[in-house]
Amino acid sequence: MLVLFGLAELYGLYSSCWSTPVPVVPCGDITQKGYEKKRSKLLAPYIPQIQGVDPSLQIDTRTQGSSQILSTKHHKSRVPNTRDERFRSDLHTEAVQAALAKYKERKMPMPSKRRSVLVQSSVEACTPPDTSSASEDEGSLRRHGRLTSTPYQAISHPHPTVEHWFNRVIQGSSTSSSASSTSSHPGGRSSAPHSALNANATAAALADLMAHTHIAYLPHNERTQVLSVRGVSRGNNHVVMETADVQQIDPDQPRPEGQQTSPLEGEALGVSSGCPPSLTAALLRWGTTHPKAPCLTALDTAGKPVYTLTYGKLWTRSQKLAYTLMNKLSSRNEPLLMPGDRVALVFPNSDPVMFMVAFYGCLLAELIPVPIEVPLTKKDAGSQQIGFLLGSCGVSLALTTDACQKGLPKAQTGEVATFKGWPRLLWFVTDGKHVVKPSKDWHPPIREANNDIAYIEYKTSKEGSTMGVSVSQAAMLAHCQSLSQACSYAEGETITNVLDFKREAGLWHGVLTSVWKRLHVVSIPYSLMKVNPLSWIQKVHAFKAAVAVVKSRDMHWSLLAQRDQRDLSLSCLRMLIVADGANPWSISSCDAFVNVFQNRGLRPDVICPCACSSEALTVAIRRPPDPDVPPPGKAVLSMSSLSYGVIRVDTEEKLSVLTVQDVGQVLPGGVVCVVRVDGPPLLCQTDEVGEICVSSVTPGVSYYGLPGMTKNVFETIPVSPSGVPVCERAFTRTSLLGFIGPDGLLFVVGKLDGLMVVSGRRHNADDVVATALAVEPMKFVYRGRIAVFSVAVLHDERIVVVAEQRPDASEEDSFQWMSRVLQAIDSIHQVGVYCLALVPANTLPKAPLALHPCNVLMCPHTCVTNLPKPRQKQPEVGPASMIVGNLVAGKRIAQACGRDVGQMEDNEQFLYIQDVLQWRAQATPDHPLFMVLNSKGTVSSTASCLQLHKKAERVAAALTGRVNTGDHVALVYPPGVDLIATFYGCLYAGVVPVTVRPPHPRTWPLHCRQRPPQKEKCSDVQTATPEMLAYLDFSVSTTGILAGVKMSHSATSALCRSIKLQCELYPSRQIAICLDPYCGLGFALWCLCSVYSGHQSILVPPLELETNPALWLCAVSQYKVRVTFCSYSVMEMCTKGLGTQTEALKMKSVNLACVRTCMVVAEERPRMALTQSFSKIFKDLGLSPRSVSTTFGCRVNVAICLQGTSGPDPTTVYVDMRALRHDRVRLVEKGSPHSLPLMESGKILPGVKVIIANTETKGPLGDSHLGEIWVSSPHNASGYYTVYGEEALHADHFNTKLSFGDTQTVWARTGYLGFLRRTELTDANGERHDALYVVGSVDETLELRGMRYHPIDIETSVIRAHRSIAECAVFTWTNLLVVVVELEGSEQQALDLVALVTNVVLEEHYLIVGVVVVVDPGVIPINSRGEKQRMHLRDGFLADQLDPIYVAYNM
Repeated sequence: MLVLFGLAELYGLYSSCWSTPVPVVPCGDITQKGYEKKRSKLLAPYIPQIQGVDPSLQIDTRTQGSSQILSTKHHKSRVPNTRDERFRSDLHTEAVQAALAKYKERKMPMPSKRRSVLVQSSVEACTPPDTSSASEDEGSLRRHGRLTSTPYQAISHPHPTVEHWFNRVIQGSSTSSSASSTSSHPGGRSSAPHSALNANATAAALADLMAHTHIAYLPHNERTQVLSVRGVSRGNNHVVMETADVQQIDPDQPRPEGQQTSPLEGEALGVSSGCPPSLTAALLRWGTTHPKAPCLTALDTAGKPVYTLTYGKLWTRSQKLAYTLMNKLSSRNEPLLMPGDRVALVFPNSDPVMFMVAFYGCLLAELIPVPIEVPLTKKDAGSQQIGFLLGSCGVSLALTTDACQKGLPKAQTGEVATFKGWPRLLWFVTDGKHVVKPSKDWHPPIREANNDIAYIEYKTSKEGSTMGVSVSQAAMLAHCQSLSQACSYAEGETITNVLDFKREAGLWHGVLTSVWKRLHVVSIPYSLMKVNPLSWIQKVHAFKAAVAVVKSRDMHWSLLAQRDQRDLSLSCLRMLIVADGANPWSISSCDAFVNVFQNRGLRPDVICPCACSSEALTVAIRRPPDPDVPPPGKAVLSMSSLSYGVIRVDTEEKLSVLTVQDVGQVLPGGVVCVVRVDGPPLLCQTDEVGEICVSSVTPGVSYYGLPGMTKNVFETIPVSPSGVPVCERAFTRTSLLGFIGPDGLLFVVGKLDGLMVVSGRRHNADDVVATALAVEPMKFVYRGRIAVFSVAVLHDERIVVVAEQRPDASEEDSFQWMSRVLQAIDSIHQVGVYCLALVPANTLPKAPLALHPCNVLMCPHTCVTNLPKPRQKQPEVGPASMIVGNLVAGKRIAQACGRDVGQMEDNEQFLYIQDVLQWRAQATPDHPLFMVLNSKGTVSSTASCLQLHKKAERVAAALTGRVNTGDHVALVYPPGVDLIATFYGCLYAGVVPVTVRPPHPRTWPLHCRQRPPQKEKCSDVQTATPEMLAYLDFSVSTTGILAGVKMSHSATSALCRSIKLQCELYPSRQIAICLDPYCGLGFALWCLCSVYSGHQSILVPPLELETNPALWLCAVSQYKVRVTFCSYSVMEMCTKGLGTQTEALKMKSVNLACVRTCMVVAEERPRMALTQSFSKIFKDLGLSPRSVSTTFGCRVNVAICLQGTSGPDPTTVYVDMRALRHDRVRLVEKGSPHSLPLMESGKILPGVKVIIANTETKGPLGDSHLGEIWVSSPHNASGYYTVYGEEALHADHFNTKLSFGDTQTVWARTGYLGFLRRTELTDANGERHDALYVVGSVDETLELRGMRYHPIDIETSVIRAHRSIAECAVFTWTNLLVVVVELEGSEQQALDLVALVTNVVLEEHYLIVGVVVVVDPGVIPINSRGEKQRMHLRDGFLADQLDPIYVAYNM
């Protein structure tokens, strides 16, 4: 029980059932060695023996942490150069390895990828130009190392097997910004030969112990969720979001219990009386009194000094540039620049000399320099934001070097191109030949520092926007004075600067303070660091530098290259300033660096981490060794408590901890306080994490041009809980999260820009980066580059991890690494990762346009825990209750009918359609019935009444003697007159025709073998009764089922009669039909209606449109057709193929103004987007938007609704999509959230009655209630046809009755959901119009989470997500939602769609996508009506027949 408890604590899991206390060693009560011996005996029975490991190694030998928060007091009594094992920086690595041990056997489905997608460009091909050291900035290289320098007392010689195992792990899992262990660096072995091996053995034993012990795992869906807060609000504005499923706050979560903090004051700022009154005055002094003193040394990519700028040269060159800018640049005889104007400085990182001259030249000319990065391309995404900053600052001039200007993109005129989003700039080269020597009587104005703006430093926010921080002259001077006092700078000292000299610490130390104190700066370009990571240490040794300004990443990379350098000495260093020391994980790089270079003369106390902010400049810095300065402090904090913003010291030896180091004392002259992150700036309690605020003369003064944000950030007034201001001074928010520790030390645990609030808990991006980098990063992550951020999805923040993949990493290994990262983050941070993506090397973070991942792993199942609760099925309501409910609510029964059929005409007295053809052949033999067009628009065949009758007689004669009456005959013909004639020939012969689509339409014979007509009339063969079978109508439904329905002779005649009355079809009328003639309403319009009504049908086979997309529209225009029919596939073909050719059609005199009714034949919900697009495109050709409408039919009745030529226009309503999922109809206004437009599916045909019935109780529903559409009509089909005798299974589809109400009428169930709504419009008969709205097929609906989803709604959302998605289809597979998208673009974009598809379905439908399949265009099967065959697609997916580009399985 004790072992399980300890391991559970290592995983950071809490369980109320485990209450066994953990033994704590009181101070001085027992020796460390004795305690470990006793502890080993107690735990031995519970720990399984691991083969090849000494039993003593299986016990973790680290001491228990005390309840004291910091170790500053312990440091005073400890021997120098030793470390307290409670504060080892490699704890996090052990925690990750232990967390992964329990997932050892867990397998995840690997995504499949087409071979062509696997091809990646080489590293060299995609390496961006070296323009900024920020290409591997804080988000790139962060990780603490697996390192220890104190040997364990109880272990002396580990087993060799353990040593080999751990060495292998260390080489694969040492992380980017962490130091590797001592075993990786020979230099560290001389001082502690066995320490690394001992630590390695312990960690190895611990990892194996985890793998052999079963630990209960707490899934995410059982974790307590709280109300989420979107982002972080400033000031008094609370930004609270409504989650989809808000849960109660955990009553057991840690809460702050300390006292209220008070502001912390730094030491007084001491300034001697002889100091220069401004920075330009300091330049004047040193330039005239020490002209030969070195100011700046620049190096080339080989590490050799290129040029040393002296203070005399800096003074004279800056003078020349200032004089040229103010006196030699003019526009229209007026000076181009005036004092106070902003000037952009565009200099590469390899030229610090020219930048320094330009910067001080602007200061001498009283201009405001705005240093920016060199833009990469004309459409560089990062430079667009820079352009916005330049525009808001009113920059019109950019200073650069001749070499840099030549490398910039050029326009056709040869001038520098205008970058996207940038204002129009004049580029001026600052090289010597372009500047002019000032006249003797001109002297630059040297004034005292005032509150005017000195320079503007750009800052990129979390959202990607760029802002300019204005720094006044007084703040710039005071900052230099504070840094000089804090760092004890002395005149003539040499410092080595590895940072970007254009901004932040690189600018403050290497350009500003260096001139103030007459320092010599050795600038290390980033291009040299990439070639030789040890170059900065070599220059410290060569120039005897006293101070070095670096980042933790520079320390880490130098560790990997130091093995061959034996003659280096760092004894001259008195300060090693770690500019990103505020990053909690920089402690590991610092510890590793000290451990390795300690034998090279490096003293541990020279490590000086500092906390910096773009707004507040330097906040705090650890001082050089001094008896009056408190020793460094460290703290081991519970990561779980930190996620709630509470400081709790880890006292139970957990591995889910965060070890942080102090960043020293407040800068001289400054006052620091800690306020709460969200809400009003209330002072935090002593054990509460908050945002650090600074009040002094050194911070920036504003965001340039943003007064609102300036007030919130630069003018914060901290208040006590009672609302009383703490002091009258205004504070500046630093965006640093931390707390004030003992002895006035400042601790930073993260940054506001990296703060991710997930389910009410705060997680820092740096922490997640460190965990990801602890999982064998060197094998898979290119140079340790990982970025972590959050995105808002479904009312909460979701964590996204993006890493650069090594070019030589295999697909399978990379995926396994991704799955291990997910598991590690889950266990260490107790939070799920929403998306983990790998991108090609050198594309992060400076991708010119967009990132195209090469591997994506989405995990919405594990991290999305705020979905709405699944719908609970309510108890069934009885019929009586439903009747009473309808009566009480005043709802009328949802029932409607078409107009009466009326009196029959001459041709309507015939009971059989073949009799009508014989009558017409006698009465009007030469009247044209059919005209078929080919792809060229010419008539390929025609048929009059007599011609059709003669052809039918010849077919009947051919069949006589070969078949018996009532036999079934398949008609396998291409679309044309022969198909129609053969159909009537079968009716003449008394057999049942079945139209079948030819397998190869273009090669099928156009004629069958025919016998000459016999003397006896075929018309003598008569069907016994009108209820006997006339023909079989076979078609594939949208669910993929081939179903044939029986159409009797009476139903056939009734169908033709209804269509004739609805469309007003007479012998003098012409209609155009562009449909397939093999089933449904398309067959009826092709073969039946013209014979019955006598009108002429212009037949356009849809296959011909593939050759000539304009064929159908040209025919409609040529023959002045008023009524035309088409399918969705035809309409889509015209929309896509002719969308850009309307002007060409106009030139051909195509005019669609004649069209009165254009009806789309379909068995689905109207596609409003397609019909509206069609109407909009061809509006210029005279097509009236009112003329486009839809029809509705199904298997049981092929024509229920049809707009016709009279009656009101189709109506449109907007319903709430969320209510629709619960089988409810809630009408909303257009544009309302979650609104779904539904268009009326045409007018109900004459003689047709429709009612809406409950699918379960079979009772009638009220008006505007969703239910199944039932139909009663003379032209209903009489039943399904099947050769297996299964008609009884579907008997109620054609012959069913209501459970109450009108229980006598026989209805047919359509299988479609819809509702009826009485409108204010008036029908042709003068009554109010009842509109029928079809929602979708019952068989196609997806039952997910207790709700009913219609595939078309999800597919519409997915298609809108990205322009490269041509088509989409969804279905379910083993309770998973599968989304198939057709990619219309490069295969390299396939992985871009995975996250987009997952996001949009989650946001709009509250569904988690299980599988995303990206396929080529045309893979999704579509039937002749343009309807998707989703079940066929599902079968192809399961049979692996789709040949997908990419298949992603969301976890």
